[in-house]
Amino acid sequence: MNRANKKEKSEPPSKERALKVRKRLKGKKPNFRRQESWRYKRIKENWRRPRGIDSKIRKRVKGWLPSPGTGYRGPKEARGLHPSGYAEVLVHNVDDVEKVDPETQAIRIGRKVGGRKRVDISARAKERGIHILNPREERGPEETVT
Repeated sequence: MNRANKKEKSEPPSKERALKVRKRLKGKKPNFRRQESWRYKRIKENWRRPRGIDSKIRKRVKGWLPSPGTGYRGPKEARGLHPSGYAEVLVHNVDDVEKVDPETQAIRIGRKVGGRKRVDISARAKERGIHILNPREERGPEETVT
């Protein structure tokens, strides 16, 4: 069987496969550090593009740090997805839960949402079979210890 036939038979990568590939590629991705951050305490490690005229990193000299580029991207199918395979949707009230597709999306309850509303949102999500990315253990009435 020649290569042309193999290319025709190959199907587009599935979401599960794309997530596995993304996870594998993430292990190979270097930790991009800011130039000279290892030398001075006042310079944080957060990446900043080197702009100096003699900068070894900007010139991509062998042995110096790598720079971020498009080659480090993950598969298109997996971009923007949670590791569980769902697309994240931020929810602040019960009405937002109604707009979510249980097949492809999962909800993350906003951090400013209080306990009472959180319970209502969790109950509605459970009814509709929606995955919650940041669940909390539901506690019963507070017990007093004597």
